Amino acid sequence: MGLFDLFKKQDDKSSALSCMLAADAKGTALAMDAVPDPAFSGGAMGQCCGIDPTEGKVYAPADATITQLHSSFHAISMTTSAGVDLLIHIGVDTYEMNGDGFAASVREGDKVKKGQLLLTMDLDKIKAAGHSAVVITAVTNSGELAGVELVASGAVEPGQDLLKVTA
Repeated sequence: MGLFDLFKKQDDKSSALSCMLAADAKGTALAMDAVPDPAFSGGAMGQCCGIDPTEGKVYAPADATITQLHSSFHAISMTTSAGVDLLIHIGVDTYEMNGDGFAASVREGDKVKKGQLLLTMDLDKIKAAGHSAVVITAVTNSGELAGVELVASGAVEPGQDLLKVTA
């Protein structure tokens, strides 16, 4: 291995976190400042965006490993194969529903593929409980990255480009 190979490997590592995250729900894309939860819109959980869903399914935004699944199924943490840490949070204060209206299709430790169904939610139950059902996607290690940019606007379909993450 030559000197230039060492630099090449370093370059490969520095670009390892660059990736495109897909829309994890069908609905309307929301910029970070439009997310209806101040902890997220204020950046406390990292750079994020939301999708105001029109159907009750949430999909994996990238190939990833599920690192945490909240017992009420309203939040899922994962690390993508590119090393990006994500939190997908369903709704605002939906933890109060204690899982009623939510069903997980994955477990902690599962390796998922981009576009794989993660969970379902009953949008009518969430609304009846007085909560927003916005699906929030937060890059929780965004402070370590060069940028997280929302590339979608308006109506989005699952799998469509949503967030560009750069190392």
